Amino acid sequence: MTTILKSPLIETDTRALRAGDKVLISGSVYTARDAAHKRLAELIARGDKLPVALKGQIIYYTGPTPPAPGRPVGSAGPTTSSRMDAYTPAILSQGVLALIGKGERSAQIEESLRARGAVYLAATGGAGALLAERIIAAEPVAYPELGPEAVFRFQVDDFPAIVAIDSSGGNLYRLGRKQYRK
Repeated sequence: MTTILKSPLIETDTRALRAGDKVLISGSVYTARDAAHKRLAELIARGDKLPVALKGQIIYYTGPTPPAPGRPVGSAGPTTSSRMDAYTPAILSQGVLALIGKGERSAQIEESLRARGAVYLAATGGAGALLAERIIAAEPVAYPELGPEAVFRFQVDDFPAIVAIDSSGGNLYRLGRKQYRK
């Protein structure tokens, strides 16, 4: 089954998804990697205003490469998500409803996703050039001094991902291993 997601999201969008569902995302997606997550988490801890409103948003763990002429971004593949685990509960507390990356997440993140009605989506690693074709606009919106690790707002059209961890505890990584063992 493929579900069309239009951002910003509402919780009923994410609560309906199950591990293994395919999604196509259209609308705004924010990027953030390690350095941006650290800065955002520090602002949250101090109670300061964030540079972008995160309620209902999707965060993609990517650092896009410079664009070719006429393109909004170069390659924009997912980075390893576990590097953001220390900051993810704070980010989710701001109303983020979906995270996109690659690789497994910790038990703490799974619990945070369940508690917030959020999902973790997996994008295909090694396919950054193909994924970039689904990005129709990109603009840095925070921390431009971080270069590719700045926070960008992407406009995406039918950006493909798979629900890796759903809001009720379904985990595609565990399900896949269980099916393989059979």
